[in-house]
Amino acid sequence: MSEEIEQKLLAQIAQLQQEIKEIKGIEEENKPSYQYSKIRDIDLDNVVDIEKKLDHTLFESWFNQDIKIDNETELLFQNIITKNQMLIEDYNEEDLKVNVIIPILNKVEFKSFEKQFRDFYELPIRYETEKFIFKGTTDFVVSKGLVKSKKPYFFIQEFKRAEEYGNPRPQLLAELISGVELNNWTQIKGAYIVGSVWHFVILQKLGTDKYEYFVSKSFDSMDIEKLKSIYRNLLVVKSEIVDFVELEC
Repeated sequence: MSEEIEQKLLAQIAQLQQEIKEIKGIEEENKPSYQYSKIRDIDLDNVVDIEKKLDHTLFESWFNQDIKIDNETELLFQNIITKNQMLIEDYNEEDLKVNVIIPILNKVEFKSFEKQFRDFYELPIRYETEKFIFKGTTDFVVSKGLVKSKKPYFFIQEFKRAEEYGNPRPQLLAELISGVELNNWTQIKGAYIVGSVWHFVILQKLGTDKYEYFVSKSFDSMDIEKLKSIYRNLLVVKSEIVDFVELEC
């Protein structure tokens, strides 16, 4: 066997070994490694102490803001419902994103050149401790920075209908844990979407690798009043981000 062929075979073997490690979720440090898009409740429980709290009172100040919806916005939302309500349960991920989610998010307009933050789609994020690694591409993040993400403020995780790992809640929680730790915060907000239904989430850090989280009531985006509530809730998040940025300046 020539030296050139031997080197090629060794390179192929090394590549295969790395691929096997990635499939098993194990990196060279022998830490468990979890992809955001595939993490499950059992995976979270294996690496952190996290508990769901059955309490909606924490959402009251968030959801009860007096925000008026103008006629133009209401007509936009009614149009979204009319065009999608018969098909939304059959949409794949990209259909749902393009036809329903992005028009809503664009109306909120999570972008400010003055305040230097914007929305990022398919953003890679990595959070590593001595015990485990969370990594992967997040669906939607509002973050400090215009060219590059510098500090994640708010996450949205979608249901990926075509994939085996179809529960977006633990996927969102892993992203929120990463966000709260990377920012050195004690609380962070997010949302996850299953078809037409939105849930908002608040995660709080209690100690090292210890968290609690709260899940809101559901909001069906194909109901005009619920869709207006989703919009209001997102506007509150945007306002809070503006406040964060101003405090940091």
